[in-house]
Amino acid sequence: MSQAATLTRRIDAAIDRAIAEKRIVGAVVLVNQDGKEVYARAAGELDREAGVAMPRDAIFRLASFTKPIVAAAVLALVDQGKLGLDDAVAKWLPDFRPKLRDGAVPEIRIRQLLSHTSGLAYGTLLPDDPYRLAKVCNALDQPGLSLEENLRRLAHVPLLFAPGTAWRYGLSIDVLGAIIEKVTGGSLGSAVATLVTGPLGMRDTTFGVTDMRRLAIPYADGRNGPIRMGEPQIVRDDPAMALTFSPTRILDPKSYQSGGAGMAGTAGDFMKFMEAIRNGGVPILKRETVALAGQNQIGDLPRDETEAGWRFGFLSAVMADPAAAKSPHSVGTLEWGGAYGHRWFIDPTERLSVVYLTNTAMEGVSGAFPIEMREAVYGRTG
Repeated sequence: MSQAATLTRRIDAAIDRAIAEKRIVGAVVLVNQDGKEVYARAAGELDREAGVAMPRDAIFRLASFTKPIVAAAVLALVDQGKLGLDDAVAKWLPDFRPKLRDGAVPEIRIRQLLSHTSGLAYGTLLPDDPYRLAKVCNALDQPGLSLEENLRRLAHVPLLFAPGTAWRYGLSIDVLGAIIEKVTGGSLGSAVATLVTGPLGMRDTTFGVTDMRRLAIPYADGRNGPIRMGEPQIVRDDPAMALTFSPTRILDPKSYQSGGAGMAGTAGDFMKFMEAIRNGGVPILKRETVALAGQNQIGDLPRDETEAGWRFGFLSAVMADPAAAKSPHSVGTLEWGGAYGHRWFIDPTERLSVVYLTNTAMEGVSGAFPIEMREAVYGRTG
């Protein structure tokens, strides 16, 4: 059996098993090596209830797949000399001055927003959570909310720590979206189209939906298999870990364009983005900028204990210690996910770009499926 056939067999088996076990409803998976497509498949259903098969050009709500695209737009502005990594956020957003718990008002820098060391976070559903009490939008819910209002709410929540002293994933990239608008004088969507998606030909990746017929129906983990998402939909029982999804958010033109989670797009489009990054950034970024973005930007700051071996750059997590992570990824691999059920990674040593988009949260992003897919790509399953 050829190497390509063996790869296909392994990945097909992982996808088929996840669908048969009713863990995911559908998926689109693409694997490129050395810039050539070595695997591509659309499996399962776009709309289970209507019996619509998943097409390869299915459009998904991208959730945090949005982050590296918007981060790349920020870095493009840095390349152009219009923005500085050490610029204070207040230079561009003078009214956005969140305080520490002791009342001090620290400076937050652009590089701290990119690396999630700003002190901003995401809220939880715990009753006393300050984000919940301030009604801060997590960028997946509250259709119709404006960016100005969400930033106003966010600015009134105390920072978790002094910027640069710890790492916490959160709404930093949403703030960067507002800064991009100030720098460019237009909407975030227009800037991203000009700086990233347009030059790369990512025609279906926008802050809206280009073709409703191809929009994947979102599903959520259920006790007896995936359930079709409601409006809104709380996923996971633990209020400290649960997320609230509002699938109609992206269909409401009044919803702010979230730099952290607001785009929709296809696997094929995202592969174009990954390949641009793997190849040094052309035509959107300078090679040295991509190299910087792929380096550890958080030093030894602790991350979640489940993320052993991983650091963080300006675009995504960065693999530092595969042994600690118990992962086949090479050192320098970039990787991240999207809460609607997606994962991607770029392994520069193996010259791999891999993306899998599912329509099932959270199995597709943090369940067994992404681990099984990773192991299949690297040949750890039989």
